[in-house]
Amino acid sequence: IQEAGLFPLVDATGSYTRARGSKNGSGVLASSASSSTTTTGTTGTGTGTTGTGTTGTGTTGTGTGTGTTTGTGTTGTGTIGRGVDTDLFQAGFDATWELDVFGGVRRAVEAANYNTQAAIDDRRATVITLLGEVAQNYIMLRGAQREIEITQSNLKAQQDTLELTRTRYKAGLTSDLDVANAEAQVASTASNIPGLETTAKTSIHALSLLLAEDPNALLAELTPPTPIPAAPPNVPLGLPSDLLRRRPDVRRSERQLAAATANIGVATADLFPRFSLNGATGLQSAKFTNLPNTGSWFYSVGPSVSWAVFDAGRIRANIDLQNSLQRQALYTYQNTVLTALSDVDNALVAYDREQARRVSLSQSVDANQRAVNLSLQLYTRGLIDFLSVLDAQRSLFAAQNALVQSDQAVSTDLVALYKALGGGWEGV
Repeated sequence: IQEAGLFPLVDATGSYTRARGSKNGSGVLASSASSSTTTTGTTGTGTGTTGTGTTGTGTTGTGTGTGTTTGTGTTGTGTIGRGVDTDLFQAGFDATWELDVFGGVRRAVEAANYNTQAAIDDRRATVITLLGEVAQNYIMLRGAQREIEITQSNLKAQQDTLELTRTRYKAGLTSDLDVANAEAQVASTASNIPGLETTAKTSIHALSLLLAEDPNALLAELTPPTPIPAAPPNVPLGLPSDLLRRRPDVRRSERQLAAATANIGVATADLFPRFSLNGATGLQSAKFTNLPNTGSWFYSVGPSVSWAVFDAGRIRANIDLQNSLQRQALYTYQNTVLTALSDVDNALVAYDREQARRVSLSQSVDANQRAVNLSLQLYTRGLIDFLSVLDAQRSLFAAQNALVQSDQAVSTDLVALYKALGGGWEGV
């Protein structure tokens, strides 16, 4: 849109005017014979003895344009007959071209281009956010499904232990207290499954919504459980400051700063004169049938200049305003860069530390599994009480759930790092 200001503006015009002079007036009527108010033409003269003319009837007429009988022009006057109707038909073209001598239009084009680029980066930021939300909900879904599998596995093991305690109770080898504790453990573990199933279903619904699908559109595809997406142990990062250049918010702030700088040039150009070339050409006649004749042709061409000599300080106040907006854009850009650096550092620390935590949790699961096996063996031999078995099973269940949640956290932290780096960590 702004680039259009670098080219001439051409309008097609057409008009019809019918006028009557006052019988009691002087017979002088100001008339504009051209649709452009910034062009001038030659002076035409004529006499009107029959009471007809291009703009009127009368004895004589002059105008700053071309005339046939009484003379017409852009700002000319003619003498019309008193109480007589006159007609004027006109068709043609007007052209105006403002010469961008002091660069105001070019700076406006630059500002518009920068604002367009900022809008494109806004769209890119939306896409990255959408991808991140899809990934996080998918990880949450697979994590919930994995926790359901672990809970069901522990529930099966605890049910087997319950049957063991009942058998020992019937044999008189243990008390009813062990049976009650085993039943309580089974019920407590089973109570976790409905909540996990709710999390899985709501994650599927959220994914469908993000993909603009019906809430149940992905049920058949996503209900079968699959592993949590594995994250790489190490992320090959270059300099975060270089990678930050891909972040949409950083790029948008940079483009907005450039646009604000260009707007200073637009405002400064108002201090200087504006130069234009104006022209008009066409046909005009008092009779429509004579309009195509060569004698009906007229034209006008010439330069014009305008300069705001006095504006009560408006232009300089606008320049000060644009300078202030530019400084504001600069501070916003600096803050955006610092925030981006903080986001990247936080995501890197979280990703690295969660991987270390995952290693420890994996070792904890292995140790707790051995403890459960040993406690069952010792309990069967009557060497330990049933509470030791329950404690071992609870610890294993908690460690397994913590490991699954850590797997989720590692993948989620990787997604956060992807978003913090503006869509990946490959070289720019």
